[in-house]
Amino acid sequence: MAKISVLGGLVISAGLLLVTSCSSGVAGSRESTQSQGEVGAIAPLSVATAEQAEQLDASVKQADPRAQRYFVDAAGVAIRGADPVAYFTEGAVVFGSSEFTHAWGNATWQFASAENRDLFAANPEQYAPQYGGFCAWAVSQGYTASIDPESWRIVEGRLYLNYDSGIQRRWERDISGNIAKADANWPGVLNES
Repeated sequence: MAKISVLGGLVISAGLLLVTSCSSGVAGSRESTQSQGEVGAIAPLSVATAEQAEQLDASVKQADPRAQRYFVDAAGVAIRGADPVAYFTEGAVVFGSSEFTHAWGNATWQFASAENRDLFAANPEQYAPQYGGFCAWAVSQGYTASIDPESWRIVEGRLYLNYDSGIQRRWERDISGNIAKADANWPGVLNES
């Protein structure tokens, strides 16, 4: 199998430069976006020389995957725009607004109110989802996947998100075991390709 490198939507595979439109914006994710209809057709942009491919591949290897540690959409928004504080204060998914945002962890976080934004800004680790906002089940299995903001659970004061309700039910069969496995895998799964 040919080695594939990803850098900001560019894909190098066997010396061919391709462009994809991946919604996650994070390299190395094993998200199946095709089922969600979010990936456009992969179209050749241009043919890269072997030297250009090697240079891009080297820059990908040098990049610290933790520098972009939160799952974000194409606009760089975390949790698909859901307010992370509302999970704790309202016990529900509440979508934020571009009026109330905070930049943290290489992501833009949206909030339903200035009060929630200020709570997050004062202590982001308290409210940010575990495993960079990637699916908790996927991380427990050794890879990353996107999330559905509606598939969430707070366990011992920590927010966990899952890909969808079916995956969440699977994760909930052994919450403590899956958290332990995910803790052991994180952030190493970001290095996987």
